Formats: sequence, C-alpha cells, structure tokens
Amino acid sequence: MEIAKVIIVDDHVIFRKGLTTILNEIDFVKVVGEASNGNELLDLLKKQSADVILMDIKMPVMDGVEATRKVSAKYPGIKIIALTMFEEISYFNKMIEAGASGFLLKKTTSEELQKAINLVLSDESYFSDEFMSSVNLYLKPRQTETTVVLTEREQEVLDLICKGFSNVEISSQLGVSTRTVDGFRARLFEKTGAKNAPNLVMFAIKNGLVK
Repeated sequence: MEIAKVIIVDDHVIFRKGLTTILNEIDFVKVVGEASNGNELLDLLKKQSADVILMDIKMPVMDGVEATRKVSAKYPGIKIIALTMFEEISYFNKMIEAGASGFLLKKTTSEELQKAINLVLSDESYFSDEFMSSVNLYLKPRQTETTVVLTEREQEVLDLICKGFSNVEISSQLGVSTRTVDGFRARLFEKTGAKNAPNLVMFAIKNGLVK
C-alpha cells in the first residue's frame, strides 16, 4: 500500500500534535505538514503535496469551509475530511457543498481514522456513526415536493452508504457483487441528482430518506 500523505489543519497546537502522533502510528499514513488556518494551509500546499487533509471547521483568518472550497477548486485530487465537534453540526451542508468527503468527531479513534482515510482515498465517503446520529437530530427532514421513489434494495444500499460502509462492505452485507453495488449507487445518484456520495448523504438526510 502506498503511503498516504496527510496534512492536519487545526488552530489548537496540542490537538495537532496529538493527532500527528496517532496518525504516524498507522502503517500507510505519514503526516507531512500542519497548519493553524486556511491561509497557512494554502501556503503549505504550494510546496508540499498531500493526499488527505484533516480540516478543522472553526479557525481564525480563514475557516475550514472557505479553505475546503479553495483547496477543492485548486487541488481537486486532495481528499478532505472535516474534524468536528457536536456544536459544529450546523456546518455539515456548507462543508459538503465546499467539497468535503467525510466527517469525523474530534474524539475519533485510530481505527476510525484509518478507515476514513482508506475510504476517501478510494473515492468513497466516511461519516462516523455518532456524527450521523447527531446530524439526523439536527437536520430535521424538510417538507419537499420532490418525490424520490426507491426500491427496497436501493433503500438498503442508501442506508449503508449513510452509515459509512464501503462498496466492498456493502456487497458483503447484502450478498451481491461490488459491480452490483456500483449499479445501485449510480441509480441513487440519478434519482436524487447527487454528484457524489457526500451529496447523496446530504440529500437523504434533508429529504427524510434515512433515519
């Protein structure tokens, strides 16, 4: 497995150092830089490439939403995972629209970090179970005229995507091939108009398609 180059962006130096220690203990991960805000991150990216950025949301000078938007536009190959606190759930929509591929609560574990990084590097998304439970409580489904009718199997796939399952895990869970799962994903994207998995998750929550 190739080494994944990770940059940590957070305005609390103690948190950055602790997270760096945890990440560098993962075999395929190497922390290649740190930044305390979006401006520092953009300066860092001029001289240091990265595969994944772990992005705090509330930061001085340039916050995580703006930094995510600018990085996604200039470096579309870099995957961004938001690091959040419970009280920052209101930023979910903004971070997804800016280009984030996943969300982790700051009290995450080494195992969850490893899974999240693996998934986003495979062009999938990751949302921690605890975070998704909180988002569902915060983002009450809206009344909408949009009617999306899903088959029973499409609903099952959607539920598992929202729980952070990878294509391989979904295929194992449902007893179908990964190619079949890809087909279900494609139909879900078509029916909802979502461009990617994070957009699909956001649409599903907003429209009450998942609990």
